[in-house]
Amino acid sequence: MSTDKAQSWVYSEGYLTEDDTVLRARERAAQLGCTPVLPGSGAVLRLLAAAAQARAVVEIGTGAGVSSLYLLRGMPDEGVLTTIDVEVEHQRAAKEAFGEEGLRSTRTRTISGRALDVLPRLTDGGYDLVFVDADKESYAAYVEQALRLLRPGGVLAVDNALWHDRVADPARRDEVTTIIREVGRQVRDDVRLLPAMIPSGDGLLTAVKR
Repeated sequence: MSTDKAQSWVYSEGYLTEDDTVLRARERAAQLGCTPVLPGSGAVLRLLAAAAQARAVVEIGTGAGVSSLYLLRGMPDEGVLTTIDVEVEHQRAAKEAFGEEGLRSTRTRTISGRALDVLPRLTDGGYDLVFVDADKESYAAYVEQALRLLRPGGVLAVDNALWHDRVADPARRDEVTTIIREVGRQVRDDVRLLPAMIPSGDGLLTAVKR
């Protein structure tokens, strides 16, 4: 990355200031060893949720609740976030963030378990937005599940789509980079989707279901 591009990226990431609730959620994430979305991606998620007027959202990978907070802040007051994580400790930390945010308990539905066990039980076409940010090895399967869950006009968002600048480098052929690169192609070439790659954070692959 050139110096000018690096400066632009830093400026973009710091364009919106994070408040204490999000910063404390980031601290909990660091303590638990989970990696939350970067501020630029968080801002885009909030915007996407608001633009879609997303009343029903699925988040695959709760972490400590950083991305959850951004999604909820973009959703209408009656919107419900269904967030899935295999780690119970992560969801406890997220619930702490939700409490600090002053959210009603009816605004969130936290489900502990493997996402690929949980997602098939959710309603076809019942969701306005699906956000993917969990184990990278399952990204392709998560995207397929997301396409089933989304209504027409619903939004897909996939975090880490540039994977530390490795995806754009064809010489990088490690397993995770290869998987994420292939998911990018999968979304780009799917006739059911209108895609875009947004270079905020660590890359946010987005698409609207036709």
